[in-house]
Amino acid sequence: MEPQPNPRPLPPHHAAPAAPRNPATSAAPPGRAQWTPAAQRIFLTALAECGCVVRAARAAGMSRSSAHRLRQRLAGTPFDRLWDHALALYARRMADPFAGDAAPAAPPPRRGGPLAASPAPR
Repeated sequence: MEPQPNPRPLPPHHAAPAAPRNPATSAAPPGRAQWTPAAQRIFLTALAECGCVVRAARAAGMSRSSAHRLRQRLAGTPFDRLWDHALALYARRMADPFAGDAAPAAPPPRRGGPLAASPAPR
């Protein structure tokens, strides 16, 4: 009779060491959402628009806690800095909501200008 293999797994200290992971590019288990570069862009854009991590994370298809974990893992990276920048943009816009991001509209025509001198239509 041949010896049978032990069905019990090896304890963690006997297992082979795991390869180092890059948190920004590590693959998520199948069926789970992951922070792709596109999802990060959606999140940061939404964060600048609404100033709310929960709503921005939902817009990217992720959770608030997942967003905070990603930021913690990527501390000091452009993603971390852009998070701060997005919140600063939102705060600046809320401080003066009438300033607007668009270029100022053309001023209205002045009285007595070239339009005032033209004859009235009949």
